[in-house]
Amino acid sequence: MALPVPMLLAVQEMPVEISGADTAWLLVSTALVLLMTPALGFFYGGLVRSKNILNTLMMSFASLGVVGVAWALLGYSLAFAPGSAWIGGTDYALLSGVGLSGAPAASTVPHVLFMAFQGTFAIITAALISGAVVERMRFGPYLVFIGLWSLVVYAPIAHWVWGGGWLGSLGALDFAGGTVVHVNAGIAAVVAALVVGARQDYGRRALLPHNVTYALLGAGLLWFGWFGFNGGSALGATETAALAFVNTMLAPAATLVMWMILDSLRDRKITAVGAATGIVVGLVAVTPAAGFIGPVAAIVLGAVAALPSYFIILYRSRTRLDDSLDVFAAHGVGGAAGAVLTGVLAAEVWGGAAGPMDGNTGLILTQIIAILGAAAYSAVATLVLLKVLGVFMPLRRTVAEEGVGLDVVLHGEEGYAKGEGAVLVRP
Repeated sequence: MALPVPMLLAVQEMPVEISGADTAWLLVSTALVLLMTPALGFFYGGLVRSKNILNTLMMSFASLGVVGVAWALLGYSLAFAPGSAWIGGTDYALLSGVGLSGAPAASTVPHVLFMAFQGTFAIITAALISGAVVERMRFGPYLVFIGLWSLVVYAPIAHWVWGGGWLGSLGALDFAGGTVVHVNAGIAAVVAALVVGARQDYGRRALLPHNVTYALLGAGLLWFGWFGFNGGSALGATETAALAFVNTMLAPAATLVMWMILDSLRDRKITAVGAATGIVVGLVAVTPAAGFIGPVAAIVLGAVAALPSYFIILYRSRTRLDDSLDVFAAHGVGGAAGAVLTGVLAAEVWGGAAGPMDGNTGLILTQIIAILGAAAYSAVATLVLLKVLGVFMPLRRTVAEEGVGLDVVLHGEEGYAKGEGAVLVRP
């Protein structure tokens, strides 16, 4: 209090310095999350038929380019620039003003790095939708769709929660994207599957995974990358990052155990596809809660979140909905379960917002409002986008082309060359 007023004002206005530790952690986290998109390609790729392996991989890899560029040019601005409660402005369009000084949302790391980190989230969210339309959607329309979807659907919802929008102001908790990423992509996947239609062989013959080892590899790499997804969302090398890191280890472990128990009770067999799916569901479920709950609560969350996703996968297989790789059950339902359980288990003692254990019973209702708001907008906007796109270009291949396989038809290549290993013998 003895400081002169001008000196006191100078102290208050002194800019926060860039932290080397925080910057280093966010650099690593950005690389980890970027790796998740190729990992998703292998997870999805192993679950389709061999004639569509390259196309399925390309649906993930292409998002790295299309959505990555769209995010830098406009998406980041719509999500994080100052704007209204519904959408950000254009202050950061073409990365204007996005430089080496601290980011407004993370003052101890360079703004340009924060933009890149958030861009990896947009990339994988769009790629997730591909799991619902693999083996029949045309590649060109798919590229246009994910580019526009990242701007029209993902960016506004990210703004609602993380960019100063209405859900963030309401007090909704979403540490790393349970609602923004997973509920959003899961609902969009259902809409896309309905609009594009089922595969020709769906319901007529078994559409079996061609390489379960790819699916296991993809799930393992997703788990590895998810440490950056959740841990990096602390935006610094902090105690919260450590908590999110540990919870990202424990929750999927609990989901995996529960999934194996359910498989064993149902069929007396523990399947590798089920194990890989359980890991992903656990990762999805802990995403909104990672920095708000304790480690024991993470184990509880992981175990409980397995139940709705497991039984919805069983139910979906008996319907005409060809959500080919169960994006809705794994990501939509898993994300919603995790978001609601965040409202139940969040505790101030772990540095999170007050939850029911701290007397804030209203948090559960806030979480439900966030889920329903994001789901409703995603469903309507995705439907409109696909219907309009369908007016200008067909969304799926012909029956004959689908029968041949999309690798040859769309890419002119095969995932597994015939005659490999043959030896040319000269006379």
